[in-house]
Amino acid sequence: MNKTAQSERKHIAFVGRRNVGKSSLVNRFIGQDLVIVSETPGTTTDPVKKAMELLPFGPVVLIDTAGIDDVGELGQKRISRTVQIISEADFAVLVLDSQTNLSLEERNLIDHFYKLELAFTVVINKTELGINFELIEDLKKLGLNFFNISCLDNYGIDKFKEKITGLIPSEEELPLVGDLVKQHDIIVLVVPIDLGAPKGRLIMPQVQTIRESLDVDTIVMVVKDKELRSALSKLNENPKLVITDSQAIMRVNADVPEEIPLTTFSILMARYKGDLKEYVKGLTRVEELKNGDKVLIAEACSHHAQEDDIGKVKIPRWLRLHTKKDLDITIRNGNDYPENLSEYKLIVHCGGCMLTRRSMQKRIKQAKLMDVPIVNYGVLISYMHGAVPRALQPFEEAISEWNLVNDTL
Repeated sequence: MNKTAQSERKHIAFVGRRNVGKSSLVNRFIGQDLVIVSETPGTTTDPVKKAMELLPFGPVVLIDTAGIDDVGELGQKRISRTVQIISEADFAVLVLDSQTNLSLEERNLIDHFYKLELAFTVVINKTELGINFELIEDLKKLGLNFFNISCLDNYGIDKFKEKITGLIPSEEELPLVGDLVKQHDIIVLVVPIDLGAPKGRLIMPQVQTIRESLDVDTIVMVVKDKELRSALSKLNENPKLVITDSQAIMRVNADVPEEIPLTTFSILMARYKGDLKEYVKGLTRVEELKNGDKVLIAEACSHHAQEDDIGKVKIPRWLRLHTKKDLDITIRNGNDYPENLSEYKLIVHCGGCMLTRRSMQKRIKQAKLMDVPIVNYGVLISYMHGAVPRALQPFEEAISEWNLVNDTL
């Protein structure tokens, strides 16, 4: 079974009006009746996600969405959720009914795809009933390629599945740690086991770092922070790199000799999914904060907060102690920023390990458009605890930005 995390898979959103066959098409793709299908419009209310292996492309997540022509107050909320899903997707499939003309909602949706620079394709479903040639002419006028399918008799489904693998955009695979180490290098991963650690498992950035390091044949040592000094003393040579959880950066920074490169999992994620240079630039705003300034702490996922939660408790405390200011701190969980984003003087964002890279890039772009500086947990924590610039040293682009930032601090 492919255990690729959802955040590492390409997300394909199936969108369109109610009752055009989005759910039926998703079911045909996965080969099982995952999504409830009914002739009653609006059967799909909330997005339904299904991870699968789309050969020969690779691991993807299929997302069935509510109709873009839903009605009523609740319907408008469903449409808003569909629009949100589209903005986070890597690819969209616009499903049309073969018997109808291109609607205003569908035309607006196509315009929205272009504004988002989102790759998409069009399928015309229910072709067993015949095809409205005005619809074909409208699509041709818009310069859109399309596929004729029938979910009822399976016509064109296999061909569409085959062709779609060449339409989904493939990006250059970014390294998490693989470009920092090589074969036979020793790296030490510092993984504290505390109240915030998930029972019986490691968090995703830790697992990804271990796997990528093994893929390039490095020698990986995993220790808790309390055993780090002992572990280093038992090595016959210095490790190529030490990577620690951000919350342990104070202790680890003290225990690791200066000649050994050091960084954090969160800083690795900042480069992997975010914009490390932009985060370093965001540090300039930290020293400019004044009493009453609004700061947004943004966590992409929802989780049960521990007694000393990093986002809800520790960072607010450390930020107030560092700045010595009475800050107005808002903590926001989930995929949406507050509507009044421009009111904030700084965004402190989580590592984004549960987001796709496209989603994280979108959130950074939103901050830039509103002219709100953004920094992520790892960069800020390392800075506030005196581990910057050291924790940035492995990354040339980050150090270059730090040299510019440091002149203004």
